[in-house]
Amino acid sequence: MVENVIWPAYLDAERTRSEGRRVSLGLAVGEPTVDEIAEAVRQVGYDAVIEREKTYSRAPWRADGRVLVKDADDAGKSDLLQAVAAYVGALRS
Repeated sequence: MVENVIWPAYLDAERTRSEGRRVSLGLAVGEPTVDEIAEAVRQVGYDAVIEREKTYSRAPWRADGRVLVKDADDAGKSDLLQAVAAYVGALRS
């Protein structure tokens, strides 16, 4: 079983690539929450587990949490992040 981790910083439009953003600005959203990310992961077709008390290493002062994506071994991580970012954007509009 492969678990991918998605930190909110990966999809945050207010962060630079060096601050941890992993998707293009066109797909990124402002201050994504773990709840939005988990819902988008479920829409893409994977199981999501939210861990709320985790801190991202590039921003240890913020406990935004993270989302674990279960059994996503058939998709590459960048493809998964792009699909999730697109769904988070769609959820907001």
